[in-house]
Amino acid sequence: MMNSMTGFAAKSGTLLPHSWSWELRAVNGKGLDLRIRVPDWIPGLEAGLRKTLGASVARGNVTLGLRVVREDGGGGLAVNQAQLNTVLDALSQIETAAMDAGVSLAPSKATDIVTMRGVLEQAVIEDDNDALATALIAEFEGVLADFNAMRAAEGAALEKVLREQLNQIETLTSQATTLAKAREAQTAEALQRNLARVIDNVDGIEPDRIAAELAMIAVKADITEEIDRLGAHVNAAHDLLTQDGPIGRKLDFLMQEFNREANTLCAKAQNSDLTRVGLALKAVIDQLREQVQNVE
Repeated sequence: MMNSMTGFAAKSGTLLPHSWSWELRAVNGKGLDLRIRVPDWIPGLEAGLRKTLGASVARGNVTLGLRVVREDGGGGLAVNQAQLNTVLDALSQIETAAMDAGVSLAPSKATDIVTMRGVLEQAVIEDDNDALATALIAEFEGVLADFNAMRAAEGAALEKVLREQLNQIETLTSQATTLAKAREAQTAEALQRNLARVIDNVDGIEPDRIAAELAMIAVKADITEEIDRLGAHVNAAHDLLTQDGPIGRKLDFLMQEFNREANTLCAKAQNSDLTRVGLALKAVIDQLREQVQNVE
């Protein structure tokens, strides 16, 4: 199945105390250009993502962004045991001193102790960056799957367009064949006129030279080879569209061959109808070339 080079995917997730958001996008490119922007404090993350992405994408300018946020205070409240012991020791000393002095004190309540400075504090969760990296790499598989699904869907739509344009080229090539046969009489007359001009100027010219000139005239008028090559290129393009994996570079090369044959056909046309078909071929081939630039 053919893939487009353009695609997009986004996803978000959470592993307390962290939350994150992904964004993966790609546009056309001559080769593979991976640009990965991820936090550098997560061990092994960039290397793992680059390996996974590089194994899935063969061509295009690909940008992967990851934003990770740490949620402060996500651990709730906790008792500071050391501070609590210090407070309890101080209360014990105070109560002992009060008893020695004959002073009566009200019993201490837990709620009073909790409100004392430093006894109750925000709990701190120790970050496990290795676990975070594992969770992120695992979730990226889903991001990449969405990304590739979009590229495949666009590739399927693109394949339909390419096949329609190839069919147009095939139809125009068939018209050129018909017109070439129809102009055979006209071509024969032109060859006879050219032959007459050559014969009128044969003084001092060797027979081999005359034969070469006549052969040159015939070659300039014959478009059989161009029509055959156009047909072969159409078949080759259809065959490529049935293959799995990246085919964009091969199709791009075929576009050059298509254009070369169409240009030669126009140059040899010597007929307004055939010239019109040749120009129509060039227009469709140019449209086809533009679409091929999107193929991975």
